Amino acid sequence: MTLDPATAERRALITGATAGIGAAFTRRLAADGWHLVLVARDAGRLTELATELGARHGREVETISADLSTDDGCAVVEQRLTDGSPVHLLINNAGISLNKPFLRSSAEDEARLLRLNVHAVMRLTMAALRPMTERRDGAVINVSSVAGFGAVMPGSTYSASKAWVTNFSESVGQSARPYGVRVMALCPGYTRTEFHQRAGINMSKTPEWMWLRAEDVVGEALRDLGKGKLVSIPAWKYKVAVAGLRHAPRRLLQAVARDTRGRIGRDES
Repeated sequence: MTLDPATAERRALITGATAGIGAAFTRRLAADGWHLVLVARDAGRLTELATELGARHGREVETISADLSTDDGCAVVEQRLTDGSPVHLLINNAGISLNKPFLRSSAEDEARLLRLNVHAVMRLTMAALRPMTERRDGAVINVSSVAGFGAVMPGSTYSASKAWVTNFSESVGQSARPYGVRVMALCPGYTRTEFHQRAGINMSKTPEWMWLRAEDVVGEALRDLGKGKLVSIPAWKYKVAVAGLRHAPRRLLQAVARDTRGRIGRDES
């Protein structure tokens, strides 16, 4: 798969497109000449973003208002992936975290997190890969997290959901590669977006040096996709952190996890 939109009428579908890393992907791809299909729950924000991008870059911008934590929402996007103008790049960016640990959570909240972070990723990836493998052209980026490499958020289902996304993407990526299709997990660390604020998570004690810019995360992700990587970990500091998470003794990881919760702030405890 080529990432150069000039070679064809390339079209990308991005979920969670109106904020954070999703919005950064949206603006970068529009500037690079891609046509876009933007998916989010907020129809008003979708319309504003589509108008902005259409006026600035002159590309086709479709919008789909859908809640991907529901079967109906997933079905609408699945249909777009399989019908109409071909989608050459799917970016599964939509996801949530919770501001309370599992022992104080509810089954409904946890199920919604898993439906969005896991179930929707599986369904949309499957829907996209069928036409992509038939054409022998296309790519999928599933936005995961460095948190998926270790239980560094005690009591949180979020890190477990992201461990699934990374493992799933790496596995499916190996099976799709012979068909000329790429699947990659993008695993950023702390990134300056609306994500934590929307989840009600207090990040005030997180050191400034740990933060990444969404635009930098997107740039490195697209470079790594072009290189054929199955897993992309932006920034050297997080590459080092992941190496530690993979090889450090469990007792040390548990100590780091306790310290991490203290630095994140009381709202998540």
